[in-house]
Amino acid sequence: MLMDDKPTFRPFLFSTIFLLLSGWGGLILLLNFSLPELGSRWGFFGLLILAGTGTSIPVSYLINTRFPSNPPAEGRVIVRQSVSVGVYLAVLAWLEIGRVFNFSIAVWLALGLAAIEYLVRLRETSTRSKNEPPQPPVS
Repeated sequence: MLMDDKPTFRPFLFSTIFLLLSGWGGLILLLNFSLPELGSRWGFFGLLILAGTGTSIPVSYLINTRFPSNPPAEGRVIVRQSVSVGVYLAVLAWLEIGRVFNFSIAVWLALGLAAIEYLVRLRETSTRSKNEPPQPPVS
């Protein structure tokens, strides 16, 4: 196996560092130096999405390289999965502010997002196999 066969994390490095610093740094600044008004609440949700996405990019990359699929996950798949984790965290925080958060809602939301990701990956696999030319048999 050559070193070129394994995908590298390098394309995700800048965006991960940027999202981590802006998301978590912004949350720290927002929570310490602002009042809980409407603009601050929207800023909280936006920064939470950035922080959750930046934190989950390395995890999504690691899972997709450790358990490869056919076809292998591209960069947009890793980013899409990470953004869905960030949105999931923001929705959980929104539910907690409204005092309607509980464990079963968190599990059902996670299962729903996992089902959506599975269906999107299934659609990508089916459209990719139709558009690619057939491979010659190996002799």
